[in-house]
Parts: sequence; structure tokens; C-alpha cells
Amino acid sequence: MENNLRKQDQFNEHSYDLHANWYNTLYPEKEQKIKVIKSLNSYKGSINHWLQELFFKCLEPFTKDKNAKWLTLGDAYGHDARYLLDQNIHNVTASDLDDSFLKVSHEQEFIKDFSAQNAESLTLEDNSVDYILCKESYHHFPRPYAALYEMIRVARKAIIIIEPQDPISKMPALLYLANLLGRINDRMINKIWKNRFSHETVGNFVYKVSEREFEKFAAGLNLPLIAIKKLNPNFWFPGSEHIKADRKEKVFRGILFRKKIRDFFSNWGVLPSQTLSIAVFKNMPNESLKKSLTKEGYRLVEIPKNPHIKNPSY
Repeated sequence: MENNLRKQDQFNEHSYDLHANWYNTLYPEKEQKIKVIKSLNSYKGSINHWLQELFFKCLEPFTKDKNAKWLTLGDAYGHDARYLLDQNIHNVTASDLDDSFLKVSHEQEFIKDFSAQNAESLTLEDNSVDYILCKESYHHFPRPYAALYEMIRVARKAIIIIEPQDPISKMPALLYLANLLGRINDRMINKIWKNRFSHETVGNFVYKVSEREFEKFAAGLNLPLIAIKKLNPNFWFPGSEHIKADRKEKVFRGILFRKKIRDFFSNWGVLPSQTLSIAVFKNMPNESLKKSLTKEGYRLVEIPKNPHIKNPSY
């Protein structure tokens, strides 16, 4: 038992090391890091920028509060923090496992505050920030649930997770085939469900999210509300930062066409959306924020109070 626990700890630490060193491996020299940061200022108007804006639009209901304190997690060079700063939110801290890149971003005045943070073991006090944003980073964590509990501990108002969606719970046919084939030979499922166990080059399993997963998370902690928005932004490809998001461009027209089809099927429940933006609230938000969330396309799910606890936390 102790040996197994030791091996698990070693795996976790190895995963942290791989991720902490990833961007230093890709961009070992300071000049290379500066080039990347400067490219972020010049890629506006490109397909890559347009795709990122689809993600960031999910934050509009939250960024109306200019006095809120934010923490971004897994924000390698401060791209997410920069977006928040551009919305005139001044109290934003960018964080990543390793802060080497963030130091350069700070020197280049791309971000303001930064910190080295392991999302699964944050060094911050309870309720010390208003919002925590974890955009396209959750799926890298070896212990994502540990990160969730840490985020909800540190956040005062809400945490926002933007991640690819696990399709299985939203595709009855796939679930039926998985159940059927599982009774015959579990490996047969993998031939149909190709990305059942997918891993990225840096060394992580791609931990996709589901609506039900977060409903249970909130209910278990007696939290009042989650907000879910479906989006289909996953049309990135190498070189997309060099092609304009202009209908005159054939490539961009193709992306718009495919997105329109995917949006149609997602809206009607035929196919799951590629990505979910999920906000988990520590306390019930005011009516103004709820209206903004609904207007932005979020579905609000009120979590019933635990009837066996007389003094709930909200």
C-alpha cells in the first residue's frame, strides 16, 4: 500500500516537472520568450485571435465588475491575465507551475502581478480572490479534483473552468455501444471511441469535463449555483495566427461553415458541444449577474439545498 502511494506521488511530481519545464524547453532563451509575447500583440485579427475571443467572450458577465480580484491558473505567459487587464480590471494575478515565462511577461509590461502556483496545492488563503479562471489548463492536471477543491477554497465568488467536453454522457448511441462492447471485450470500445484515453505530448491525460460532473461537485459542497455555456471553438490549426479572420479568406469561410453546422447540432442536442465554460458559485449571484449570464448563453442550474443541514453556507 505504502509503495503504491509512493509511486503515485512520484508520478504526480514527475507530471509537475514535465509541465513546469515545458515552455522552458520550447523557448529556452529569454529572447525567444520575448518574441512569443510580442507575437501576442501582433496576432490580433487572425483566425487564432478570433478563436481565442470565442473563449474570452464567456467571461463578459464577470468582467463587468472592475473591482474584482482575479487569479488565472495555468497561464503560462499571461495571455489570460492580459485579456482581463484589457477589460480594465486592475487586480489580476497570472500564475503557472513555473513563473520563468511570467517574469519575462512582467518585464515586458504584458502583465502586472504573477505567481508560481500549483493548482492542486495553492499557497493562497481561503476566499482571498473573487474569481479564479482556469482556461484550457484543467485537462493537464494529474489530480484535477484536487485542483477543483483548491480553487473553490481560495475563490470568494466563483471559479470558471473552460475545457473540452467529455462526449459520452451526451451521446446515448456511443454510451450504448460502450456498454454493449464492454460486456464482450473492453478494448473493442477504443476502436469506436478513439479519444477515450488521449494524452498530450507534454505527458498528461486529457481530462475532459461534463455538466453532470460539476453538478455533483457543487451539490456535494452545498453550493448554490453553476452556470454552463456550450461553445464550439476548437478549429485551431498550426499557422492560424498568420491568416486573417476575414470572409475573403477561404480557410476562414470553411471554419465559419463548419462551426455553423456544429452549433446547429449542438443547440438541438444532436451532438455535444466541443467545449464547456462552467462557472461554480460559492454564493448565489445577484440578479444582475444572473441576467448577464443568461444573455451570454449560460444555462443556470440551481443546486437544491441540503435539507439535512440547518445552516447552509449560502
